[in-house]
Amino acid sequence: MANRTVFGWSCKPAGCSARPAGFAFLAAASLATGLPAPAKAAPAAPLEERSSAEGPAWFGWGDDAAALALIEQLETAGLDGLDPSRFDLPGLKRAVRDAGNGKMSAVSRASKALDRALVRYVNALRAQPPRGWTINDRDAVAQAPSADRLLADAASAPDLAEWVRAMPWMHSSYASLRRALADADTRGDTRAAALLRLNLDRARMLPGGGRYVLVNTAAQRLYMVDDGKVIDQMRVVVGKKEQPTPQMAATIKFTALNPYWNVPPDLTAERIAPHVLKQGPAYLRQLGYVVLSDWSDQAVAVDPATIDWQGVANGRIQIRVRQDPGPHNSMGRMKFMFPNPQGIYLHDTPNKELLNEDARLFSGGCVRLEDASRLARWLHGRDLEVPTAEAEQPVALDRPIPVYLVYQTAVPSGGDVVFHDDIYGEDAAQLAALAEPRWAAR
Repeated sequence: MANRTVFGWSCKPAGCSARPAGFAFLAAASLATGLPAPAKAAPAAPLEERSSAEGPAWFGWGDDAAALALIEQLETAGLDGLDPSRFDLPGLKRAVRDAGNGKMSAVSRASKALDRALVRYVNALRAQPPRGWTINDRDAVAQAPSADRLLADAASAPDLAEWVRAMPWMHSSYASLRRALADADTRGDTRAAALLRLNLDRARMLPGGGRYVLVNTAAQRLYMVDDGKVIDQMRVVVGKKEQPTPQMAATIKFTALNPYWNVPPDLTAERIAPHVLKQGPAYLRQLGYVVLSDWSDQAVAVDPATIDWQGVANGRIQIRVRQDPGPHNSMGRMKFMFPNPQGIYLHDTPNKELLNEDARLFSGGCVRLEDASRLARWLHGRDLEVPTAEAEQPVALDRPIPVYLVYQTAVPSGGDVVFHDDIYGEDAAQLAALAEPRWAAR
């Protein structure tokens, strides 16, 4: 699969300081649908006042750079799909000007107004997930930090202006994509700007820190992330174009060793029934498939010779077929379980040769791993050995880990943005929708 770097950007946006940032910027995860909602987001939750005099230092001795950095961020909130007018910019600018007289009362009023504006802005960015996402665990959804936590983080930043521009409350790719979008708008590159806007909206779903697994289906890669930094990564196989891996947020709860594979009925019709019609039931025995009476835990084996396999192949009859553990099992030696109604897993695979392909679009929607043992070691903090031949041996994680399956076709890489192929046609569909036009600031 060919990836292409469409453009690079190196100039700082207007108002950016030339001095280096005074904090450790979150490492960019090389990657994370839909259009931003056309209507304005719901009003932010009630805001907390600063609880003490200890808060962000918006003003220094003759220095209002931090205050101006926040105002610039809010003035350009259209890049985030937000309506800048919701932040009362005229009142905020007036308060900052009044603070210039040096009176403590004016400085205090302006500081509190800036605090409230920052909290409102961060809440708005996290107000709702992009369209096209399946939320299988609300705990996995990235939330805005509390007002107290956000203001404390701002207060501890060595360079508050740079902290505002870096947006560390968002995923580490977000600020880079935002700057690239601003640059594309300035250059009049409407195609790049539209693609960046889509991907910026998708990146809103991802957390700013913490420990999680990220699968970017557009890149066909998995990333193990800790404290915003990519610790390890690997190639993966994702869903075919006609059976795309969905975008979702979920939580990995346990690993199943020696897993069964309960074949989805559509795959039974598409992949198994035609072979049985040609080779007979011996095909099932050779690959460890068993026909079961139903989908319950009490299901019993059924003689495959009694099945109307032509009816199965044409979809007229649905049956349950399970593949037992073994060398041919499509789940390999382990699968990583995060409850979801689509039946999507991360799992091992016996077909390692497919991982050498450039475009790795071969699965029925699940994610096949280059090295399942390596992911298990990272998740569990130890090697997982299969103690017996018993099927479906669950090993719980000491601490459940969020997992994000994303479709990020624009990825920051150094000073460039790399665009991945639109393998599922999501970008094309959404750009067509933009042309209707339906775009409006939230």
